[in-house]
Amino acid sequence: MSRRQPKEVAGPGRHVALVAAFNSNTKGGAMIMKSVSIFLASGRRASAQSRDPTAGSNGASSTRQPRSDAQSKEQPGGTRTPSTISRDNRRILARMDELNGKLNPKMLEMYKRRTHFSKVEVEALCKIYRKLVANASINSKALAASNPGVIAKAGSSMDGIDRSVFRELLHSTFDIVTEETLMERIFCAWEKGYEGLPIRLEGWLMGLSTFLKGSQAEKTAFCFRVYDLNSDGFITKDEMFALLRNCLIKQPQDEDPDEGVKDLVEIALRKLDMDKDGKISFQDYQEAIAEEPLLLEAFGQCLPSDRATMSFLSTLQA
Repeated sequence: MSRRQPKEVAGPGRHVALVAAFNSNTKGGAMIMKSVSIFLASGRRASAQSRDPTAGSNGASSTRQPRSDAQSKEQPGGTRTPSTISRDNRRILARMDELNGKLNPKMLEMYKRRTHFSKVEVEALCKIYRKLVANASINSKALAASNPGVIAKAGSSMDGIDRSVFRELLHSTFDIVTEETLMERIFCAWEKGYEGLPIRLEGWLMGLSTFLKGSQAEKTAFCFRVYDLNSDGFITKDEMFALLRNCLIKQPQDEDPDEGVKDLVEIALRKLDMDKDGKISFQDYQEAIAEEPLLLEAFGQCLPSDRATMSFLSTLQA
């Protein structure tokens, strides 16, 4: 995977110019906030070495296994009836098909209705899902073979798309290069209800529907989940500082870059904190984006460019 070299933000007092531009008018402020997103996207390399190989793995399979009501339908003495076993087997097989990206016609039609994709696109995305999961399984086994101390996880191909595969996809396919915190947040925000766990087929399709073809409201909700680092329903000053602090790179003669970040945080609050309570709620964020769409990715890139989107969608029609 190719690495991008960080771009340096030129000159001391750079944030002063940003502040001045923000205060000039709303449009200028929005453009500068967009440039901050660009700084974040191009100013940091992805930190592959800092990935946590254990995060989201323990208990992932058990968490996502469908609940069975077989225990409540056992015969006296704990034996199961043939009909109960048959139902359990059908559920297990259906779950295995879903996790491996195989859809029956009814499921295919359901995902077509629930997403912005056509039937052809859903089928193509299922094939991509199967390939990504299979490659992850092969890589896991190869790693175990080359490192005797590493044990390949049994049934790992059933877990879905893990964070390392997902990040590689963001880099190589969607041209998203941003700092580690934001990359992790994109992964965690992708599938609601399964934060930090491998992405299942359903989450893969629903997430890509928003990512590639989502409405303004859907993309607004997704970006807010990404920026709400502790998932408490607000983007606080501390969270804004953590997201923006890497947009200014300290030079030997520069002033303290943290002061520049603090200035940007105050600017962001003025633009996005509509009720002036010192933090950004989802309602604040919605209202601000409705007035100025350029503020959507104010705290860093978390959506693909139009070029990357069109390029990926074109491959689904082949």
